[in-house]
Amino acid sequence: MAQTEARKTLKDAPVMWRRINSIGAILDCNSTYAANLGYAKSEILGKTIFEHVPKEEWQDMNNSLKTWFETGKVRDRKIIFKRQDGSTFPGVLHATSLYDENKNLLGSNTVIFDLTQMSDEKINEYEQFFKDANNRLDEIKEKEYNELDEESKSEYDGLKDMFEMLSTIDLKKI
Repeated sequence: MAQTEARKTLKDAPVMWRRINSIGAILDCNSTYAANLGYAKSEILGKTIFEHVPKEEWQDMNNSLKTWFETGKVRDRKIIFKRQDGSTFPGVLHATSLYDENKNLLGSNTVIFDLTQMSDEKINEYEQFFKDANNRLDEIKEKEYNELDEESKSEYDGLKDMFEMLSTIDLKKI
């Protein structure tokens, strides 16, 4: 099924990724997100995004949600994230919306860059990953998209939108 093919591009991605629903509950995340926050994936799913930021960041996170609702995207939003052990790290959040076949909002795909890890080497790894992911999604579009069910098409479209946005970011300026 191409839905899992599209999502596989994120499974072991070098960037932190999560999918949330329209009220901020985490529906899915990759191993990079879980490991960076110090949780097992099973401990993350179903929790709200506010559980991974310190209380003093809740307003910023809420403003990020508000921007997402109003515009369908969030770019370059600096947020402090909190790990399970209580330590924190500065991150930059980018989110794109995910819609169903009737254009109803399902949630968002969110990528977070840990600002403490933005070495030239890591930036090159991210840029290569975005390029490879876009190529993989183009392949799926060409070969399998027309056979996908509506849910898989909306997942594909959401991921394609996200990777296109990520490909436009100048990571050296983050």
